[in-house]
Amino acid sequence: MTTRSIPITNDIAFGGDHPPLFIAGPCVIESREHAMSMARTIAKLRDELKVNIVFKSSFDKANRTSIESFRGPGLDEGLEILREVKKETGLPVLSDIHEWQQAAPAAEVLDILQIPAFLCRQTDLVAAAARTGKPVGVKKGQFLSPEETKNILDKGHEVGNDRVFITERGSSFGYQNLVVDMRSFPIIRALGAPVVYDITHSMQRPGGEGKQTGGTPQFARPLARAAAAAGADGFFMEVHDNPPAALSDRTTQIRPEHARAIIEDILALRAALPAI
Repeated sequence: MTTRSIPITNDIAFGGDHPPLFIAGPCVIESREHAMSMARTIAKLRDELKVNIVFKSSFDKANRTSIESFRGPGLDEGLEILREVKKETGLPVLSDIHEWQQAAPAAEVLDILQIPAFLCRQTDLVAAAARTGKPVGVKKGQFLSPEETKNILDKGHEVGNDRVFITERGSSFGYQNLVVDMRSFPIIRALGAPVVYDITHSMQRPGGEGKQTGGTPQFARPLARAAAAAGADGFFMEVHDNPPAALSDRTTQIRPEHARAIIEDILALRAALPAI
């Protein structure tokens, strides 16, 4: 089923008959230098593969397993770094917001505002993000069925924003495990919104390493292929040049060369399959 498209910038849209959108970048802004280095790497992938990519990195990771976990530079410094990414590379940028008060200042810089999975039912937060008029990507909570995401989309529509979309990141399957139901993609698309597959976070094992989240990165490529075949409109992956040394989500971030292989897989599948 062809769903409606959402414009991200004047030059980029996804959903409907548009090419897939890729969202990629390090989980969290570790430093200005690292963010800029990764942005240049992501821009090189964009140019060489001729795809639409949005640079993603969080200015604050408020949902952490431990209070000791690294969170990022915070709103003001983080947005300045993302503004620099846009200026130098031309990449659109995305980051998470965790409080409704962050929506307006974040919208001055971000091209997409993202709502984290555990906050997807926070009405004030979703509404504040939607009221900015910017595209809003809402992570589907691990506790929600795909059908229930209609309520999230409705909140955006009710405040006048039809550029709200859903990101599928798996459902809780027992303790410390997530499973992606591939039926989610046609179900959510049937609600009229594009759907993004979160490759990285669907491989998580929440709390699987005690004070850190574990993961199963060996499944990134086959699951991305499956989601492409099931009709995902976009693909989200956290990309890091040295995942074992990453300050967040070190067990699931993807190296740039692996991200390239995944993008090439998805493009080949999209070219081979009829429109869904």
